[in-house]
Amino acid sequence: MAKKVLVVDDEPEMVNLIKYTLEQGGFEVFSCDNGRAAMEEIGRVSPDLLVLDVMLPGVDGYSLQNTVSQDEKTKNIPVVVLTALEPSRALFQKFPQVACFMTKPFKPEELLEAANSATGRAAQG
Repeated sequence: MAKKVLVVDDEPEMVNLIKYTLEQGGFEVFSCDNGRAAMEEIGRVSPDLLVLDVMLPGVDGYSLQNTVSQDEKTKNIPVVVLTALEPSRALFQKFPQVACFMTKPFKPEELLEAANSATGRAAQG
């Protein structure tokens, strides 16, 4: 059974690239374009991994990560932070479930490697 990934990013081109990359690696990918809807989507999808942007409309990625980390049902979901905001790296270091912090633009093979590592999968390919 494919591992499920929820991508939370408000840039459609970025979502498409992430989705394509992860689907090529055997993941089932869902997406959400804002932080407000993300918690509902997390409950609906029960993802094995979150790929999270920092700059989001409504609720930003840091606030969303804070909420995820405090909820008993979601606090153990690994997270890959994928953002253009390199300076925000330090903010996410306090969260044990942040498996990887990557900056945009990213290398697709590095994202796939991070997703495989975070979900405990051996690399496909």
